[in-house]
Amino acid sequence: MSVIVTDTGFEADDWIHDFVTFDHLAANRDSAVVSVDLASDTNPAELPQLVDGVDMVRIDFPSFADGRGFTLARRLRLLGFQGRLRAKGHVISEQYTMARRSGFDEVEISDDLAQRQPWELWQTRANWQENDYQARVRGNA
Repeated sequence: MSVIVTDTGFEADDWIHDFVTFDHLAANRDSAVVSVDLASDTNPAELPQLVDGVDMVRIDFPSFADGRGFTLARRLRLLGFQGRLRAKGHVISEQYTMARRSGFDEVEISDDLAQRQPWELWQTRANWQENDYQARVRGNA
């Protein structure tokens, strides 16, 4: 099982559609695909294929030290992707602010990680709009 982390807390997954791989999407573009799983090593040049006709993109984080998913999320948003964007895997509470700022709507973590890092730890990062490092450095906060 998994837990969905949002700005308001831990939630159950309400997404009812199956995910297909990016390779499946590319090979079956004529079919109705609403949700796609992206690997962290996806070539950013291929992201424009996801902007239209896909309702959710879930980007894998194989390790908390692998930040490529943040770049993919940001690129998707800059390309105009308006759908739901979810980080999945080894994202830790300290990375929640970065996840939200790069364009993710939510984070999917394992039940085990949710037990080790309860909502109270994630909540300290849920005010990501107010926690602006650059404004603090410039003295604007």
